[in-house]
Amino acid sequence: MAYYWFKAFHIVGFVVWFAGLFYLVRLFIYHVEANAEPEPAQTILKNQYQLMEKRLYSIITTPGMLVTIAMAIGLVTTEPDVLKQGWLHIKLAFVVLLLGYHHYCKRLMKQLEKNECTWNGQQLRAFNEAPTILLVAIVMLAIFKDNLPTDLTAWVIFAMIIVMAATIQLYARKRRLDKERVLAEIPQE
Repeated sequence: MAYYWFKAFHIVGFVVWFAGLFYLVRLFIYHVEANAEPEPAQTILKNQYQLMEKRLYSIITTPGMLVTIAMAIGLVTTEPDVLKQGWLHIKLAFVVLLLGYHHYCKRLMKQLEKNECTWNGQQLRAFNEAPTILLVAIVMLAIFKDNLPTDLTAWVIFAMIIVMAATIQLYARKRRLDKERVLAEIPQE
């Protein structure tokens, strides 16, 4: 019975963790793009984003990560033989990458707070897609285990990366064209 409790809260933990990571980097994008706003809007927005980032990281994202890890440890204690399975080793490698991403977000948050972040909105949009790729890989491994069709999975992940990169580029183009259109509509004196 303990296995099911650990598994249920492991799933809850990673849903919370990923939701926090997805929204956190979205806030970073808004934070960086607030630099283009005139004062006092720039300062007001940046202060608000900074507050939201800290709360999200501390109250939602990090606790989600800790619950995920604690419940994973619980799962392994109920079924220790799983540690001998190759799929779990690969899954854990992806989780280590995700932990690195999580902690790098903290670093970016501190840089934004000090106005030292050199990332632009488009770079952060690309960075925001990394947990999606990790999520797909981790879930696929958890579901298929040692039966994962690795060649098909690799192609699916590769296609996802291409679609994400194209979408980011198309969105950047749309934003640029929208901005040019707004500037063209402003009457010239």
